[in-house]
Amino acid sequence: MKIFQPLLPGLLLPLGLILVTPTLSNPAFQVIYPPNGHETTADRIFLIGTAPPQAEVTINGQVVQQRSSAGHFAPSVPLQLGENTFVVRAQNQDIRLQIKRLNPAVEPPQGLAFAPDSLTPKLNLARLPNEPICFSAIANPAAEVRVKLGNLTLPLRSTAQTNQLPDNKAALTGTNQPVATANPGLFQGCTALATPGSWGQPLFQLNLQGKTLTQTAPGSVEILDPVQFTTVEVISAQGVARTGPSSDYSRLTPLPKGTQATVSGREGDWLRLDYGGWIRGSETRTLNINQPVRSLIRSIRSREVPGWTEILFPLQVPVPIAVDQGRQSFTLTLYNTTAQTDTIFLNQNPVIERLDWQQLAPGQVQYRFNLKSAQQWGYKLRYEGSSLVLALRHPPQLARKGLPLQGIKILLDPGHGGPEDLGARGPTGYPEKAVTLIVSQLLQQELTQRGATVILTRTADVDLDLPPRVDLINREEPTVALSLHYNALPDNGDALRTQGVGMFWYQAQSHDLAVFLHDYLVNKLQRPSYGVYWNNLALTRPTVAPAVLLELGFMINPSEFEWITDPQAQRRLATTLAEGITTWLRQERP
Repeated sequence: MKIFQPLLPGLLLPLGLILVTPTLSNPAFQVIYPPNGHETTADRIFLIGTAPPQAEVTINGQVVQQRSSAGHFAPSVPLQLGENTFVVRAQNQDIRLQIKRLNPAVEPPQGLAFAPDSLTPKLNLARLPNEPICFSAIANPAAEVRVKLGNLTLPLRSTAQTNQLPDNKAALTGTNQPVATANPGLFQGCTALATPGSWGQPLFQLNLQGKTLTQTAPGSVEILDPVQFTTVEVISAQGVARTGPSSDYSRLTPLPKGTQATVSGREGDWLRLDYGGWIRGSETRTLNINQPVRSLIRSIRSREVPGWTEILFPLQVPVPIAVDQGRQSFTLTLYNTTAQTDTIFLNQNPVIERLDWQQLAPGQVQYRFNLKSAQQWGYKLRYEGSSLVLALRHPPQLARKGLPLQGIKILLDPGHGGPEDLGARGPTGYPEKAVTLIVSQLLQQELTQRGATVILTRTADVDLDLPPRVDLINREEPTVALSLHYNALPDNGDALRTQGVGMFWYQAQSHDLAVFLHDYLVNKLQRPSYGVYWNNLALTRPTVAPAVLLELGFMINPSEFEWITDPQAQRRLATTLAEGITTWLRQERP
């Protein structure tokens, strides 16, 4: 018999019998987070831990007042810049923590020097003629700074203050407002260059109190020849296109394998393609073609395959694309394309009411599919040779008699797993990976009893990276895909006051499911609401089906942790979630 053993005592049998021992309710004194030696830029941090309920817990001599009935605690404490020492005491035991708060700002040098790693460009860059090229450095605020590039000398101006945007995670704690930040010693300036060729590495010159220092920037500048074309082809299955030259920038519609485009800029390993998107050079290969990528499009045909309607767009070359899903529409944009379209073949089908198109601008054609239902069920894009194939998924066929989910395939992804990926941990150290698997298997039982075919990405405590989970969704093409998780917060969050059910979606076809399940769980279980979020996550990005990531509660909240680990509450959660999925799938839609 194959047995799954969680980190804390408990047993999961193949038939779904779950035995959880009561050791969670009477733990020893411990602090789970942060670890000793932790470093952070946050101005405060929560201390997550537990002690017997009758034992007094103090932090630097101050009594921790708010604790759960089982003795768990999670107070937030302020942090000063530099080293912070906390002594957590209970039952005559001390746990000593050293936490270092780092200053995210770069301090300007006091003498004749540039701040380390402050000269830009940091990477080799290439731009078209007369595009802005910007330079920056950090030095003593009293200095004068210039940059020389070829025969050009550009004085840089001191920038006293800028509005800094917090990390995207700040939306999770409601702290995402711009912050006016002083920038003593930040020097900036931009210019434009008209002459193609290599301009080399910029030479920065610093003058202070009659002394001069010169230093070369690590990156070089090149101006591309507008009549010498570099054409690349996407070689990955789905090229990751972004709004800028790093993974910090937002994703655009993925570029199907075979897509071709002309390079209009470079920065490090990133290429800017002629339609505006950026892609890693490692996801492309250079073609021996010295001409811009351009295509005509004429007639269009549709065809039906099991479960899908496919629309074929014959092109001369595979061009970049973009997708926009509306409430009852699906819009496909082809770049570098000119229409000569007079005929479109589109029969009556389960998804599309009508197809309209227009030439929005030179080299940009837009196709708008007016759909029969506001709920979309999935789409796929690929190139067959130079023809683009768009597949729109048909609505699921629900049985009118018998079990309510007969014929429905549902994929469940228990988050995290294995010895290296515990996920969030509660005050006792109990890991998210264990409870996601327990609840996923309980939910599997409930959905199976309702007639569904249920696939789990993992059925044991094993390592499973994100790409195999996504690949399984794409291969199985379930009716819906749900990734089950439990939540935590960034260091500056409030673990005591933050709790509740949260839903995360990315593709428009997943929005209604995310909102429905959120409201259903909150209302039926009387749980707090953490809210519904649009979020660019690996398990929300698949396009073949509505895909939602569920955060079912906060592991770090002392009281909610007790609900999360209560076997009876787990069963009720699984039952309610199965009821919600069934209700959503079977509701009447226009």
